[in-house]
Amino acid sequence: MGRRSPSPLLAATMRPVSPVLFLTFTLLASNAGHIPPGAAEGESREQKVWARAGSSAVLPCHLSPRRMSKSLKHLPDMTSVLWKRHGGSAHQEPHMVLEVEPSGLRKTALHMRSRVSVQDSALRNGNFSLRIDPVRSEDAGLYEARVTYNTEVQSCQVELGVITVTLSPPSPVIENEPLLLSCNSSHRASLVETCWFHNGCLIPTSRTFCSLPGALSIFRPAMSDAGSWRCQLRYSDNEIISTTYDLQILGFDGPTNPVVYAAAGSAADLPCTLSYLPSAFGINMVTAHWSRLAGGHLQDWGISQNLSSRSFPLHLPVVWPGDAGQYHCAVSIGSKKIIRDVTLAVITVTPSIQGLVSEGSHLLLICSLTHPQGHERFQWKYLDSAPTNSKVAVATSRNLEGHRSQMGPTLEILQVSQKDTGTWECSVYGPEGRLGAAQYGLQITGAQVSSPPTIFSGQVTFGLTLTLFLLLTVCVLALAMQKKARPPAFPALEGMFAVTVPWKKMEEKQKENMQQTEC
Repeated sequence: MGRRSPSPLLAATMRPVSPVLFLTFTLLASNAGHIPPGAAEGESREQKVWARAGSSAVLPCHLSPRRMSKSLKHLPDMTSVLWKRHGGSAHQEPHMVLEVEPSGLRKTALHMRSRVSVQDSALRNGNFSLRIDPVRSEDAGLYEARVTYNTEVQSCQVELGVITVTLSPPSPVIENEPLLLSCNSSHRASLVETCWFHNGCLIPTSRTFCSLPGALSIFRPAMSDAGSWRCQLRYSDNEIISTTYDLQILGFDGPTNPVVYAAAGSAADLPCTLSYLPSAFGINMVTAHWSRLAGGHLQDWGISQNLSSRSFPLHLPVVWPGDAGQYHCAVSIGSKKIIRDVTLAVITVTPSIQGLVSEGSHLLLICSLTHPQGHERFQWKYLDSAPTNSKVAVATSRNLEGHRSQMGPTLEILQVSQKDTGTWECSVYGPEGRLGAAQYGLQITGAQVSSPPTIFSGQVTFGLTLTLFLLLTVCVLALAMQKKARPPAFPALEGMFAVTVPWKKMEEKQKENMQQTEC
């Protein structure tokens, strides 16, 4: 770095016979307020540093490495540093900001006591930079450092410019509540243009944003508006100043209108999670409650308070299609309230045959969804026959043989067989992946078994034979009882006659016998 002539102020304070020591300055504009020092040798020409209010600033003042190497490795212990501020105008009488005496005693201005410092370890290495943390808008002005060691006196002059970004209403910024971002600086020229950038993209005036001189209006701040904002100010003297601001919005995590998919008969958890812990904004009172309007009646799940968490979920042990619909989570943060709507969609599998399913039947499994969003798609899978088995077998050509519409909401089984017994799963997919699933356990009962014709004929013949045998046995017993009642005259002929003579002739013969007996 080239050598420059000393300023008149330095010339008036240095002896002709002393070696000239040079101090360096750094001009640094930092959007985030962090100002790393640079070096320029031995001059009191005014340098400028920009910092955002609320961030830190370093006003550079240090000896150049070249001059340090030519003189001493370390400055003597008897070194004093005095930083003064000239105020808003260079014509004002300067006042002390920080002083380090040769004995090490330090003095600071009352209004900057806890915000200004110099590094002890850096003083002996020729670094006398002043650090201000945090910077305030009233800190803007001209600063001068006077460094005395041995018989030498050197000075630095640095002008601090402050950029201020303010929020209206002040932090925390609540989701969907109108917000005004203001950006201004201590620069004295007239403001010509203000540009705003979000995540590196220029923000035009629209129905959401309205750019004003030195300000930006956000009508309904959304969670997508959080992040890094940069305001760029252009002045009439062509000075361009910019700074960044990290905008934090207190709202809800996740999508704007979340949908929870749950199978009928299963449990469901509805989310309600804040983007930040309220205590990070100094908020100590937070209440939340859930409600749902169903059938003209308002269901309320009570109020919960949780200061150590930002999550307020609603747990439903069992859900059915009648429980589907829109639920409201209302969170009160101080005097403000934010509401998140959560939709519960229930997945149901309905068979075309109610009750027992017989083998060989034509079966339809219909997968239905309450409150569809229009982007869902369905997929059927055949799981292991044991529902508790964690191994999932993706539907293959073997176990889906004879089935149709596997990629739609309806699974058609043309002819139910024993291999279809088990658990069938209907999964609902969206652009973000699998959303939920419902299962159906298929039980096959009342199977119809066909027998070969020969076996069936043999069974019929055996049954008829047995029936005829029983009838003949009954007839023989009846005749035996009749014989005991009256012994026949001619046993052999009577037995034959009993078999061949009709029943009426037998009755006439009996009457004749009775008449002869009476005579």
